Amino acid sequence: MTWIFLSVAIGVAGLAVLAVAGARVVAAARTLRREVAEAQAQLEPRRARLTGQGGETTPRAAYDRG
Repeated sequence: MTWIFLSVAIGVAGLAVLAVAGARVVAAARTLRREVAEAQAQLEPRRARLTGQGGETTPRAAYDRG
């Protein structure tokens, strides 16, 4: 009978470890999704300007920084 309780306890402990690891993965995925959205928001105006959809009709030349 002791072996049954011991094996159940080890199984529950293993499931708890998997649950903690799964929660950490979900949290990391949420953080990554937020960072990707932030990077996309920063790059969107540049992409629009380069494709001609922004306020300018043509992209500025590399030497025309002034």
